[in-house]
Amino acid sequence: MCTLVWKELRVPKLGDWRICERISKFVKFGEKPWFGEVVMIYMDKLCCFKSQLSGVHSTSGSGKGRSNQGPIKYGFSLVKGKANHPMEDFHVAKFVQIKGHDLGLFAIYDGHLGDAVPAYLQKHLFTNILKEEEFWTDPNRSISKAYERTDQAILTHSPDLGRGGSTAVTAIVIDGRKLWIANVGDSRGVLSRGGQAIQMTTDHEPNSERCSIENKGGFVSNMPGDVPRVNGQLAVSRAFGDKSLKSHLRSDPDVQNANIDGNTDILILASDGLWKVMGNQEAVDIARKIKDPQRAAKQLSAEAVNRDSKDDISCVVVRFRG
Repeated sequence: MCTLVWKELRVPKLGDWRICERISKFVKFGEKPWFGEVVMIYMDKLCCFKSQLSGVHSTSGSGKGRSNQGPIKYGFSLVKGKANHPMEDFHVAKFVQIKGHDLGLFAIYDGHLGDAVPAYLQKHLFTNILKEEEFWTDPNRSISKAYERTDQAILTHSPDLGRGGSTAVTAIVIDGRKLWIANVGDSRGVLSRGGQAIQMTTDHEPNSERCSIENKGGFVSNMPGDVPRVNGQLAVSRAFGDKSLKSHLRSDPDVQNANIDGNTDILILASDGLWKVMGNQEAVDIARKIKDPQRAAKQLSAEAVNRDSKDDISCVVVRFRG
């Protein structure tokens, strides 16, 4: 049985979750623990690390890849935090070819109150963006519409997805020449031009959007020793999901774009498990010193752990040249 499955594993297409469904049956009912380890080692090579295997939660991992049509390389690292719950960070890092274009798709989804919403985003958000008819002519509008429609779908499926939510930061690289970044929440994207860090996203924090929250009937708490929270609960002012708070939250993204030229060297996407303990320029300086983007992502995660970050830490590093 194991020999047969291993043969199937040797030739999957990246992202072919039908293979994962077959694996899950063996992991769920199999008795040999080493087989599960083999599966997880193999799964680490897929474009999306967080496993869809039934009953299996990946707590950490890393990987890398590159464009088939240019010099762009990427790496990622995920480290489970110290909280006593399964990993709630998910990511996407892959290149796809669509309508003759080479697209790099990169994302961090930082979940809270469970992992169902970030898992849903990992599977559906980019698909919804690329389904928009106007994507090739008006990426800004298409990304915004897809974010909103995805949030509505999450709220519609809330009995299945639970009461949790997620931040998101997504980056789309088009033909190695154009970059589109969008975010909700406090997962952040930082671009390096000639070694200078440029924050491409907005941290959506309750204090910065207090007026919007209060105009919708909510409030922002500022308890001693704690961060500001929407209705005393959520530490971000925009998020996917969170049905019980949605009347006081927003899910529309901030969208930015940039041309990729010879001066553009690094893009870092990461959850707040990194940014709570590290500045933008610090992160860029660390990543630029390491040519292998997977090693760079792992070094950023390790440094965050060394600085006593207690949250889940997820990081994608994209190197555009060199």
